[in-house]
Amino acid sequence: MVSKRIEPHRVFRFLWQILIAWALIALATYCGFDLQVNLATISSLYLLVVVATATFFGFWQASLTSLMAVACLDFFFLPPFFRFNVTDPQDWVALGTFEATALAIGRLSARELRSAREAALHRMGMEKLYELSRNFLLLDLRQPPGPQLVVLIQRIFGTRAVALFDNYLGRQDRMGDWGEGEQNLAQECFKRNTDREDRATETAERIMQDASGSVGAIAIRGKVSPPVVDALASLAVIAIDRYQSFGKEEKAEAASKGEQLRAAVMDALGHEFKNPLATVQTASSGLLELGGLNPTQCELAQLIESESVRLNELCTRLLLTAKLEADQVGLKTDCVNVGELISEALMSRAAGEILDRIDVAVEDPTLSLWVDRGMVVMILAQYIDNARKYSTPGSSIRIAAQVSQAGVVISVHNVGSTVRDEDKERIFDRFYRAPDSKDNVSGTGIGLSVARKAAEAHRGQVWVKSDEKEGTTFFLSLPLGARRRR
Repeated sequence: MVSKRIEPHRVFRFLWQILIAWALIALATYCGFDLQVNLATISSLYLLVVVATATFFGFWQASLTSLMAVACLDFFFLPPFFRFNVTDPQDWVALGTFEATALAIGRLSARELRSAREAALHRMGMEKLYELSRNFLLLDLRQPPGPQLVVLIQRIFGTRAVALFDNYLGRQDRMGDWGEGEQNLAQECFKRNTDREDRATETAERIMQDASGSVGAIAIRGKVSPPVVDALASLAVIAIDRYQSFGKEEKAEAASKGEQLRAAVMDALGHEFKNPLATVQTASSGLLELGGLNPTQCELAQLIESESVRLNELCTRLLLTAKLEADQVGLKTDCVNVGELISEALMSRAAGEILDRIDVAVEDPTLSLWVDRGMVVMILAQYIDNARKYSTPGSSIRIAAQVSQAGVVISVHNVGSTVRDEDKERIFDRFYRAPDSKDNVSGTGIGLSVARKAAEAHRGQVWVKSDEKEGTTFFLSLPLGARRRR
């Protein structure tokens, strides 16, 4: 906590001002006594000195000067002379009237002087705020704003000390002469969450707030008006916000470039793998067609063929992912019956082993959509493949389709291992696999990301609900009014 103290230079300035004012009183007394002026004239002269003192120095200096003037009036100009002894009641009235008048005029003059000084200080502060605003646009947004701001504020406003605490970065920056115990003044202001003014040390502390709450605090020591301090706190908030926004933009740009590079690599790899895989698949099929293989050789040839088909599907997904990321896929939409889409997906290799466990329920057998048949079948096949991998052996898998307010919702439900809440969004990210399943179940982490991109290409969406009691359900929502992309 800052201790309230009066600085020595302020005391010396006050004493010098009093001495100057009293010297003027002494000069007026000498001239009045030497010229034998009357009481009204010397009173007016004293009053002029009091008003001048109030105007140039302040009220308290004028008050002490008025007391000195009253003492001189009594000692030099009221009988008995050269003695502090007022016997005539009229003299008491005169002295009292003079003192009251001097104090009133002095107070008014001091008030006007203070208002003029505050106005000048405020005007100067506005001019410096304008200069700071111009320099504000030149801040290096790649560097923390705190060190730059404290240097600018102290240089432009000529403050004795500046401190700024940035809660976002967890750092405090200081410039100038801070005393012992004041090193963390701005941080303490932030923790206290209250503004504070210390007139004795000319220190102002302000909380820096934006729409989300307190983002830091600023402490300034010097002759800066309160409105200007408030404006400086607001500018500091804007600087911190610009720094954060710039950092987010840089990260987003870097991530976007990384995604573009990764999509390009996947596209190139997919194309390069396609031709040799087709050759391997053709050769394995040819061996099986020729015959003459013993059981072991036949089993190996079948294994080669099935794995080459699997690799070919994976390459197809990689190519499709690259195109979807680059928004280069033109949807070939047709009016397709929803039941037919589900049947096609069930005929895929993924569902071949579990057809006897699958239960299909379509709300309206005539329900149709304008979609890219191949893409939607791919999404449903991926859902069915996931249900096959993660469902309890022998349990049923339910596929349902119904109309909702958003369009048509197709769901694939199974009972078995569940998806954690923290993974429900991330499993649709490319290459992400849940920690509790990536070592137990084979997969690449590509299928669901392709499903989401394909759904978004249709202006639809995908999501999952999962808990131990109800099981896991993957959803695909497609708008009824979807039409061919131009």
